Amino acid sequence: MINEFKDFIAKGNVMDMAVGIIIGAAFTAIVTSLVGDLINPIIALFTGGIDFSGWFYVLGDGECASVDACAEAGISVFAIGNFLMAVINFLIIAFVVFMLVKTVNRIKAAAEKPDEVAPEVQTGPSELDILIEIRDALAKQA
Repeated sequence: MINEFKDFIAKGNVMDMAVGIIIGAAFTAIVTSLVGDLINPIIALFTGGIDFSGWFYVLGDGECASVDACAEAGISVFAIGNFLMAVINFLIIAFVVFMLVKTVNRIKAAAEKPDEVAPEVQTGPSELDILIEIRDALAKQA
């Protein structure tokens, strides 16, 4: 079992995966900041600052002013507003990531595309064509 584990770790895929996870974590922080600090405030301007996080139902006895207050008091809540905000944030993040990937793919395609395609050079007849002409000419003489 230890030898199998050593073989697994020694494969290049594990290192690629580790690098991908580390880069992904850093990228997540960037995208989260982009959405939370730049895009959400712009959306709040158009929606009038609607925040669904205050939409919740208390399950059981007691009353609370917010979900956090209920959590501190140990009261269970059905926080549908937090769920809606998570879905909205997911859709915004998914759209931003889609736009980033689309831009990167466009840049990548432009970099891989050859700058200038050489015009087709017309070549003469092939050796086979010439041999066929010679054969036909000899056949006509005979």
